[in-house]
Amino acid sequence: MPALVLLGAQWGDEGKGKATDLLGGSVDYVVRFQGGNNAGHTVVVGDQKYALHLLPSGILSPGCTPVIGNGVVVDPAVLLEELRGLDERGVDTSKLLLSGNAHLITPYHTEIDKVTERFLGKRKIGTTGRGIGPTYADKINRVGIRVQDLFDESILRQKVEAALDFKNQVLAKLYNRRSVSTEQVVEELLGYADRLSGYVCDTTLVLNNAIDEGKVVLFEGGQGTLLDVDHGTYPFVTSSNPTAGGACTGAGVGPTRISRVIGILKAYTTRVGAGPFPTELLDEDGEKLRTIGGERGVTTGRDRRCGWFDAVIARYATRVNGLTDFFLTKLDVLTGWERIPVCVAYEIDGKRVTELPYSQSDFHHAKPVYEYLPGWTEDITKAKTFADLPKNAQGYVKALEEMSGAPISAIGVGPGRDETIQIRSFLD
Repeated sequence: MPALVLLGAQWGDEGKGKATDLLGGSVDYVVRFQGGNNAGHTVVVGDQKYALHLLPSGILSPGCTPVIGNGVVVDPAVLLEELRGLDERGVDTSKLLLSGNAHLITPYHTEIDKVTERFLGKRKIGTTGRGIGPTYADKINRVGIRVQDLFDESILRQKVEAALDFKNQVLAKLYNRRSVSTEQVVEELLGYADRLSGYVCDTTLVLNNAIDEGKVVLFEGGQGTLLDVDHGTYPFVTSSNPTAGGACTGAGVGPTRISRVIGILKAYTTRVGAGPFPTELLDEDGEKLRTIGGERGVTTGRDRRCGWFDAVIARYATRVNGLTDFFLTKLDVLTGWERIPVCVAYEIDGKRVTELPYSQSDFHHAKPVYEYLPGWTEDITKAKTFADLPKNAQGYVKALEEMSGAPISAIGVGPGRDETIQIRSFLD
C-alpha cells in the first residue's frame, strides 16, 4: 500500500484539508511534517466546519491515527486548546501521536517574532507573529527546546537559561523590551508536561513500522511550495520545507518509501502576506474571487490576495516536488465569468519566459502573459463525474492539466466533504 505526500502547489491555502479529509477514510496515518500553528486547514463535514491549525486533518476521520512529526514546531498551549475544542465537539483525539523530537514554541519565541516584524517596518516579511521563525532559528542554532525536554526539569531549565542569556540582551538593548523571566518560562512549560505525556512517542519508529506492515500513511504539508524556505519566493517564505523532500526529514522516513506525491492546486491563485505575485488582481475581479471563494486566512484572519491561475508556478511545483497527481480545488468559484485568463508565461525585460525565474529581482518584475479560456455559468456543485461538468469547465480543467505537467486526479466543486469529483484513485 502507498505512502503519499500531499502538499500545496502554490502559496498555500489551496484546500489541503479537504483533500486530506477526502482520503482519511482510506488512510491509516496522517502526518504533519513541518510548520506550526501558522498554517490552517478548513474542513467541512456535513453541516460542521472545522478550522485546524496544528493538528493533522486526519484527526476528523475515525480509524485514522493523526501524527505530529519531528519537523513541526509546537506551541503547547495552542495544541492543547485545539484538542480541547475538538473534544467538546465530540471528536476523538485520543489517538494523536506527538514526536518527542519536535521543537517547542516558547513565550520568548513569539515575543521576538512580533517585535522583529515591527522593527522591520516596510521591509517586514508578513509573518503570523506566532514564533515559528525564531523557533526554527533556535533549532538550527542548536539552542532549541524539544518536546522531550518537558520531562526532564533539569535539562529544560538549563536550555531555557542558555537561550535567554542572549535573547534577553536582544530584547532589552535592541528592542527596548522587558526581559523574559527564566522561571516563568520553565514553570509554564512544565505545566504542559502531564497533559502532553500520553501523546508523546518515537513517531519515526511508528511510521516506518506502519509502512512495513502495509499501512497507508499520508504526509500532509502546511503552507505551499512557493513558501518553501529553499524553493519559494525567498525571503517572503515560511521557515521550513513544505515541499516533498520535507516529508522525509520532517517525519523520519526515507525517500524510497514515498510512492505518490499529490499537489493541491486552487483553480485560481491566492497568497497571504508580502512578496511578489505576478497574477494578483487589484480590481473587481480580485474582489469577486475573494468574496465568492471566502478567501480569508484560517489562522491569520487576513484577507488573501487573489489572482488568476498561474501555470508557470504549477509547472515549477511539479518539478521541485516530483508531483504524480494534482487535486484541483475551488473550480466552482470561477462559475459566472464569460472568459477566464490563465497565466501561461511571464514577460521580463521584454522577454517571454515559461519557467519560474531563479532570480528574485526577475520574479519581482515578472508580468503575466495570459491566454483566455471560455467560462461557464452552470452550477457545478452537484457534479459527481467529470462528464457532469459543462463543456467549458471540462476544457478549463484539461487546459490546466496540460499546462501544469501532471494529471488532475480529483476536482473540488464545492466546500462540502462530498463535493468532489474523483477521476483517478490516489491509492492505486
